[in-house]
Amino acid sequence: MFSSQEFLTGAIMARITRTRVDDPEYSLRAAAARVRRDRVAPDGRLCIIAADHPARLVTKVGDDPIAMADRRDYLARILRVLTCEAVDGVMATMDILEDLLTIDGFLREAGAPTLLDYRVLIASLNRGGLAGSHWELDDPTTGPTPATCRAWHLDGAKLLMRVDADEPASLKTMLDCARMITEANAFKLPMFLEPLPVKKSGGSYSVEKKAAAVARLAGVASALGDSSRYLWLKLPYCDHYEVVARSTTLPILLLGGESAGDARPFLTQLAGALASGANVRGALVGRNVLFPGDEDPMAVAGAAAGIIHLGWTVEEAMNSFAANRGGAPDRLTRHLSAR
Repeated sequence: MFSSQEFLTGAIMARITRTRVDDPEYSLRAAAARVRRDRVAPDGRLCIIAADHPARLVTKVGDDPIAMADRRDYLARILRVLTCEAVDGVMATMDILEDLLTIDGFLREAGAPTLLDYRVLIASLNRGGLAGSHWELDDPTTGPTPATCRAWHLDGAKLLMRVDADEPASLKTMLDCARMITEANAFKLPMFLEPLPVKKSGGSYSVEKKAAAVARLAGVASALGDSSRYLWLKLPYCDHYEVVARSTTLPILLLGGESAGDARPFLTQLAGALASGANVRGALVGRNVLFPGDEDPMAVAGAAAGIIHLGWTVEEAMNSFAANRGGAPDRLTRHLSAR
């Protein structure tokens, strides 16, 4: 079983905070030193880890309502996944990206292999519609701007756009997303837009995971902003996914949703989605990889990347766990424990 406490020690966490206090510009310098890839998706496909949930008051995993509120455990799981070389990168809010860049700077200073060189770093522009709030669908961006992403040498930006036709606030959210897409296009910055059709039931919003609903909103999302030339869509899995794939020519990444505690259902959906259309190009997934029950997050990440980049079957992906499980548990500590 993966131990976040062993993988990311208290000493490393203390050093991150000490650096934040003593040298606030450290992570920005680390971002400038990072070696970027020439193209976001060299083979046309992407396996990206999503790590922006806590900023929207989403911290529940399984029966634990605050699992993702433990920043040490959360960072450890993200870093663990990034030790899998087949994973393309990470999408996160700026605070998390800054922590990751700071650790990458520590590794660079120690002369150790970095984790973020040639990786795709995507900033979540975040949303103000906190989960469970009475203004939940009045959901403007509250994070960085496309200009910030450029200044930090990031590789893309991500937006969430939940739409309920019965909620007037959804229009304000759409207009804000359109403005952000236009700004990103001016910087030639890829935008990863997550349009979700939602309905309110029992006081909370749930995603309509029906092909017709997802496909119709994908058509709306594809037309937002001044151009779709740098736009990717992040869409949920549903039955008849070929209907969703046919709704746009834009590249589609599958989202994962809540953790099932078992990797097989997600891997099965991923393989099915990729087979649904040539424009389904991978996954931008968080909880199903970061919190896979008793499994090692790195092993699950490698399995997902194998399906995406190597065309593995679900069984081939599941069989890869044994080879990848538990490897390099001291990836960070052997280089940073002495500091």
